[in-house]
Amino acid sequence: MSFFLIALTYFAYVFIVVMYAVKVVKIVRMPVHLRWELYPVIHEPKSDYGSSYYEDFEQWKKNRRKTLRKGIFFLLRENFCFSEYFKRNRGYWLVLFPWHIGFILIVIFHIVCFFGALVMVAGVSVSAESTFILGRTFYYLILLTGVISFVTGSIGSIGLLIKRLSDKDLRAFTTPQNYFNYLFTLVIFLSGLYAWYFVDPTFSEYRGFWKGLITLSPVPVDYAAAAHIILFALFLIYLPFTRSLHYITKFFAYLWIRWNDAPKDKKMVEELNGLLDQPVSWSAPHIPSGRTWAEIASEKTSDEEKP
Repeated sequence: MSFFLIALTYFAYVFIVVMYAVKVVKIVRMPVHLRWELYPVIHEPKSDYGSSYYEDFEQWKKNRRKTLRKGIFFLLRENFCFSEYFKRNRGYWLVLFPWHIGFILIVIFHIVCFFGALVMVAGVSVSAESTFILGRTFYYLILLTGVISFVTGSIGSIGLLIKRLSDKDLRAFTTPQNYFNYLFTLVIFLSGLYAWYFVDPTFSEYRGFWKGLITLSPVPVDYAAAAHIILFALFLIYLPFTRSLHYITKFFAYLWIRWNDAPKDKKMVEELNGLLDQPVSWSAPHIPSGRTWAEIASEKTSDEEKP
């Protein structure tokens, strides 16, 4: 069983990294997306009162100033606080927020477990009584992130299930996969909560598993901890096939589409011309096939030909 847990965990982490990398590369290689160019754009110094650099006199002769700090803070706040949901649907936010926080913290929990195991391999004791500040720091980080993630994730999973089932507006847009995701995460969070509360209240057994994972020295763990390890590994394998990539694609959506107002340059022109030179492979009453997009876009319509 110990060797199986290590093999499954390694496979799960390698699989999710490779699959996410493939998806990100695919996104980066996609054609140029239509830009929003809706103002104010947050990185504009004058965005607080709805202005843009287009309002500056002879703006094309000036160097553009962009305040990246505001954009970074906005994305961090959006990913961790979900302020838009808070403004628009406070009741939904009350269950969505703990679910996402549980999801984020359980990922951080396993990252901290990994680095804590590295510290243990280096000879530093990770415990509340450790003589090393680093050891005590990792002990409490592992404990806090693990417990908080299990509690908030369980509350959020149950809350989302109830909210999606009871709210007819949300229910109309909820797919079977959504319900499965909430149930799956609920089982994962509850398995971790059970293992911590009844079997491993200090996560000493879990830290030992991670140390064995790094040193390739399998250690036996309780069945409750083993169940959580298996469930979380299966969850990592399952994640690339869900919409969880929005944690990453959100940055592309804001930086490349919603906030992209860069002036046209040589590189952009070449890329757009290359796309316009592609042939149209489908047809419709308004889009005939057999020509390039540039030819179709430049031809006059019947309305334009009228005097």
